[in-house]
Amino acid sequence: MKPTDLSVHITNFLTHYLAGQRNLSPNTIKAYRDVFTLLLRYCRDKHNIKLEKLYLSKIDASFVQVFLDYLEKDRHSSIRTQNHRLATLHAFFRYIQSEEPDHLLQCQKILALPMRRHPRTQVEYLSKEYLTEVLSQPDLSTLLGRRDAVLLSLLYDTGARVQELVDLSVGDVRLESPAQVRLLGKGRKMRVVPLMDATKQLLYNYFTENNLNRPEYFDFPLFQNRLGNRLTRSGVRYILQKYVQNVRNKHSEFTQKISPHSFRHTKGMHLLQSGVSLEI
Repeated sequence: MKPTDLSVHITNFLTHYLAGQRNLSPNTIKAYRDVFTLLLRYCRDKHNIKLEKLYLSKIDASFVQVFLDYLEKDRHSSIRTQNHRLATLHAFFRYIQSEEPDHLLQCQKILALPMRRHPRTQVEYLSKEYLTEVLSQPDLSTLLGRRDAVLLSLLYDTGARVQELVDLSVGDVRLESPAQVRLLGKGRKMRVVPLMDATKQLLYNYFTENNLNRPEYFDFPLFQNRLGNRLTRSGVRYILQKYVQNVRNKHSEFTQKISPHSFRHTKGMHLLQSGVSLEI
């Protein structure tokens, strides 16, 4: 059976274009792939289209619009999630424009579909007092408590995204002056962030205690879970919420929703309040 044009283009888009030409991270490519998984299952289950008979011409602007409605009504996806799915399809059909000129009008009609409007929610940030309380929660008499103290301090000090934090390896940290950490962000863009003295000292103690200053540990995950594997995003969220809840138990008025991203926002707000302009 001859492969369909859609199967060829999705495969090339995910395996060659995004990784080779766009140099996107594996996590980003996985997010793109998940959107196509949803779309293909939708075609199969809701329209009874066999995937080996699904052609590019079927996915036009009206079809994409109905797919988005399905995400909203049947899967109860948020507007933010719907927009992420649409952005992925925009990227795919922008790629198709130059690969299949015969489908140029079809592609541009899809690209003309606007993002769905949603109310912007305010990202909560911690006051310096509450931040200090959260950072002081880990039990420094235990190995995991000392790990958590380093993790939370580094999360705040660098303004890192949670994925950037869990992707850190030992070799990404420099403790010699000037102390700094190297973060791999969105679009595989690297940035170097200086460290405060207090964070540097915590990291120095952490490296010494875990023998991470030896050359053979250069590619070792900076933060591990109990099983010795690289800590995950959900693991970081669990750790943070555990300590945030401790502070809530002490202060009934502390009702803010706090996430790892709140730490990034907190760092930015504290810099603004101190009159420092710095992109994080």
